[in-house]
Amino acid sequence: MSDEQMESVMHEDRVFNPPETFRKSAHINSMDAYKAEHKRSLEDPEGYWAEVADDLHWFKKWDRVLDESEAPFYKWFAGGKTNICYNAVDRWADGPKAGKRAIVWEGEPGDQRELTYAQLKKEVSRFANVLKKLGIQKGDTIALYLPMTPELAIAVLACARIGAVHSVIFAGFSAESIKDRVLDGKSKMVITGDGGFRRGSVLPLKSVVDQGVAECDCIESVLVVPRNIGGERMKCDMQEGRDFWYDEVAATVSDECPCEEMDAEDLLFLLYTSGSTGKPKGIMHTVGGYSVFTYLTSKYIFDLQEDDIYWCTADVGWITGHSYIVYGPMQNGATVLMYEGAPNHPQPDRFWEIVDKHKVTIFYTAPTAIRAFMKWGDEWVDKHDLGSLRLLGSVGEPINPEAWMWYHEKIGKGRCPIVDTWWQTETGGILLSPLPGVTPTKPGSATLPFFGVDAAILDPAGNEVDTGLLAIRRPWPSILRGIWGDADRFKKTYWCNWDGKYYFPGDGARCDKDGYFWVVGRVDDVVNVSGHRIGTAELESVFVAHPLVAESAVIGVPHEVKGQGLVAFVLLRGTDADGSDDLRKELNDLVSEKIGKFARPEKIIFSADLPKTRSGKIMRRLLRDIACGNALGNVTTLADPSVVESLKKKYSS
Repeated sequence: MSDEQMESVMHEDRVFNPPETFRKSAHINSMDAYKAEHKRSLEDPEGYWAEVADDLHWFKKWDRVLDESEAPFYKWFAGGKTNICYNAVDRWADGPKAGKRAIVWEGEPGDQRELTYAQLKKEVSRFANVLKKLGIQKGDTIALYLPMTPELAIAVLACARIGAVHSVIFAGFSAESIKDRVLDGKSKMVITGDGGFRRGSVLPLKSVVDQGVAECDCIESVLVVPRNIGGERMKCDMQEGRDFWYDEVAATVSDECPCEEMDAEDLLFLLYTSGSTGKPKGIMHTVGGYSVFTYLTSKYIFDLQEDDIYWCTADVGWITGHSYIVYGPMQNGATVLMYEGAPNHPQPDRFWEIVDKHKVTIFYTAPTAIRAFMKWGDEWVDKHDLGSLRLLGSVGEPINPEAWMWYHEKIGKGRCPIVDTWWQTETGGILLSPLPGVTPTKPGSATLPFFGVDAAILDPAGNEVDTGLLAIRRPWPSILRGIWGDADRFKKTYWCNWDGKYYFPGDGARCDKDGYFWVVGRVDDVVNVSGHRIGTAELESVFVAHPLVAESAVIGVPHEVKGQGLVAFVLLRGTDADGSDDLRKELNDLVSEKIGKFARPEKIIFSADLPKTRSGKIMRRLLRDIACGNALGNVTTLADPSVVESLKKKYSS
């Protein structure tokens, strides 16, 4: 960690108060109420979280709310017995909400399904019995490689129901990625599909799994869920004794299966996230604390009401899908919309068509998607009635102010609060966010800490500063319990600073005069130009402020005089990817005006796309490798690997 002080160049004075009509019916509807509850949650965290946990079902109450004796391996609600599947499904299916829709699903070709909570319980129980019939027991790890169909949510819940540990792998990762995750997690089974749709193409999921597990001796069975493409199964190679069609086994089991009584600190799932070494980290989350935190954050941050149609556009393969498609909303008895395909198939208005058709009320998506919508043009939005929307959300990375404003004005029509949320795979749930009925919002700011979250901005010596390193002072219930099989890496990655007293997420941030947090990006995405250390997120926001720019990525490259020079990769709105020298000059002038001449980039590259992960995050490491002429390594996990070659040609020309 560098001793140099990070600087902030972003200044944003626009403020948007919650609409009065929204505030009146919100679960929390005054700043005084927020401040009082936040204060109570910090002064008496055990009392506070015990009270929240009482909203959920426990087979046996906990012995102690928080055990810090083995810090940073914190334990929450240890000794308590619960089951997150029971809280997400059974308590609704066995009560007055039995007939309420739990899942509304639309496939990319337009096929649709709905499941009530009563039907969901039967499907989850049947799936759980299939797992048990194939030899799965409590504590076994199962890898899932499925498309975004209801069976993905059902399979996740079925694992939780019987105490199996799920390890969901996004159904777009390569065979090599499957192999790495299966071997590391010692998975006993892979659940996959025969295929799935993406941008009009059929993904042959089973064949990718076959390649991935060819050298994985830990795999005892592969369970194949038919997508019924064209009304029938895809042809798949089925290995005798190892591979099973789900529907065939399901026909032989009951649709009744009791929930396993899980200790609060039993492992719920592994989820692999990228690391600086290139080796994926298996993030561990346990049952009790994760249940409690995802329940409460979903309730308050999305202000879930009984008649909401809630749509988070993430895939369940990411932590956002775990926490805010399946577990959090369903523990609140919400109706969750799931969509299988891409946002621009068959046309760039697919998301808005779905919002209009299903009368979605809450829409939660990523800044990279918002910038793509901007790039495609307003005419695709204008074709549809978005009047059902009452709340918008942002997740995945800091959102630049101009994208925030477009989202506010074009999608929300100026009447929908935006919850700009900051959190990570490791945190399990949202740590910084506005409360939509309370918080005056500022474009680009994640605003204030959630209940139980004690956030600070520190310098390397541990002093509080206005701009520096984001730190969390105390544990919260859904904090990761470690990295699978690597306790030392867990401590070195997240607890290496400030004598191990604070959780360090790896992000830089600043705090304004109102106490609002502005996350400026990863600390390793900081550039040092002529002695100024600036987060790339702030530099990128300057480019996106230009009306012709949809998205940008800024990297630092070695410079003999400045230490580092800047290279900006810029995507333009509309279909034209070719910028002009005049536009380059305009963008340079904008940088000079907003930041200073020292920050003008050495090179501006106009491109049709950027190298992004399947979850939409820009791979700036690859951009640095392109600019510095380094070897690129494996690019198969990118959404579109061909982008890299195109950028290499543009950069060298």
